[in-house]
Amino acid sequence: MNITEQIAQRAAQAISALYEAEENPNQITLQKTKKEFEGHLTLVVFPFLKISKKRPEETAEEIGQWLEQNEPAIEKYNVVKGFLNLSISEAYWIKLLSAIDADPDYGITKATADSPLVMIEYSSPNTNKPLHLGHVRNNLLGWALSNVIQASGNRMVRTNIVNDRGIHICKSMLAWQKWGNGETPQSSGKKGDHLIGDYYVLFDKHYREEVKQLKAQWQEQGMTEEEAETKAKNEAPLITEAHDMLVRWEQGDEEVRALWKKMNDWVYAGFDETYRALGVGFDKIYYESDTYLVGKAEVERGVKEGLFERRSDGSVWANLQAEGLDSKLLIRKDGTSVYMTQDIGTAKLRFQDYPIDKMVYVVGNEQNYHFQVLSILLDKLGFRWGKDLVHFSYGMVELPNGKMKSREGTVVDADDLIAEMIRTARETSEQLGKFQDIPDAERNEIARIVGLGALKYFLLKVDARKNMMFNPAESIDFNGNTGPFIQYTYARIRSVLRKAAEEAFSIPDTLSENISVNAKEQDLIQHLADFKAVVLQAGADYSPSDIANYCYELVKEYNQFYHDFSILREEDAGKKQLRLVLSRNVAKVIKTGLGLLGIEVPERM
Repeated sequence: MNITEQIAQRAAQAISALYEAEENPNQITLQKTKKEFEGHLTLVVFPFLKISKKRPEETAEEIGQWLEQNEPAIEKYNVVKGFLNLSISEAYWIKLLSAIDADPDYGITKATADSPLVMIEYSSPNTNKPLHLGHVRNNLLGWALSNVIQASGNRMVRTNIVNDRGIHICKSMLAWQKWGNGETPQSSGKKGDHLIGDYYVLFDKHYREEVKQLKAQWQEQGMTEEEAETKAKNEAPLITEAHDMLVRWEQGDEEVRALWKKMNDWVYAGFDETYRALGVGFDKIYYESDTYLVGKAEVERGVKEGLFERRSDGSVWANLQAEGLDSKLLIRKDGTSVYMTQDIGTAKLRFQDYPIDKMVYVVGNEQNYHFQVLSILLDKLGFRWGKDLVHFSYGMVELPNGKMKSREGTVVDADDLIAEMIRTARETSEQLGKFQDIPDAERNEIARIVGLGALKYFLLKVDARKNMMFNPAESIDFNGNTGPFIQYTYARIRSVLRKAAEEAFSIPDTLSENISVNAKEQDLIQHLADFKAVVLQAGADYSPSDIANYCYELVKEYNQFYHDFSILREEDAGKKQLRLVLSRNVAKVIKTGLGLLGIEVPERM
């Protein structure tokens, strides 16, 4: 509990004891005391005048006396009209800092066997292309969110659903069959996901040319432009072949299945390399090729139970008019499934595998309607967590030159982005003279940590619900609200602590409560004391950005303290001990907070 919560709880007890009122800490309004008055926290007493039936000054005086006598943290108080200014004792600040220092896992609420089990799904790539900037934001959000939810006292299962079948995958397969000439990742020197992505783009190039020619041909025959384009898109030879390949795949055609497995294996190897570079992972990976049949079986069960409707053409639909929505296709007339069918099947398998209490899907906001419908369908089918599933809906990453399009090859590739961030971090560090006397191997490692830290922090500091513009140059800045700025402060503190150790300056296990604590030190201790509450709130609100911004504010406050007060040159041994312990715990909280976001910290920069 931080000091504000502690005093609010005690003030509620005071009001209950003094005026025979119901004890309710939520009615207490505490604010930081204005600089022109003495004190740390100010209690506004006007809301209690009806209960006390006394003047504001008298009410404040009575509450102040009670708190001074019953709350050890309160050293003294003063009254200014209807405001009770409370001063926290220096011994309390020392005690609070010592408690933080003694806890190696400070800020983390550990789960027990009875804690809720939260499953989170993120990444969800298609095996027809490599991961790009949009996937990077998804993976980083999913990983950070899972860490934050877990750190707020929940058990956690991290899952991925790989979309490894469907028309998009068939497009890449067909293009490789037609124009690949047996090319492999080994023969081309390309990562497997990049190689397959090239064929996806190649398919689209040839397909658009076919559409263009057919459209012109049918317009010459008298069709309108719109009619000709629709017919061309649906009947172009390449798209017809791709659809035929999808049907053959679902029918278990051995040749198609063998090609599909070979090309997907190339992609998985590429994905794994990117995941390792990003520092993310999963406890369980599901594959659409395993789940879609389970989904189709669930849909058939829904038909038998009267939940869904089979139409005359053989397609299956869910009528959602009672829920204020339209009808949703679940099975196409040719018997093939849609994404919704796969998600139903995946949900059933997950429910069988784990006793899920809460399911969180990390998927972009263009799928809001999809998850609204999925929640309804899962509830209809009897999955107890379906109605309360959480769609962690996040905004898109935009670029200065417009939106990304995979089929046109205009995406920011994840691997290229990672390499570019690391290269830029190294160049920037060298230009600023931060790599003096550091061996080359360590420079490379620091550049990796800083480059990825810059990327991750830039993408995570923004409220996830908002669209954002990605600016690599801004993200790598060593000043301002950036990852490198926070990492540099951590490295600076570690340098101070190393120098203290070299001087053989000893820090006792318990600080003396007689050490004087100045206002800036008190502010820093209070900021550290807020960390656990920030983590709990971020977990409850599904908001990793709260952790990012907390770390930035902590670092700003520490840097001002570092500028104003000497640490290693302080002659008073008690004050020096206090400042070193304070610095050590700022570093600890920075490392923990950034760690929740998946960001590493370098020991020196």
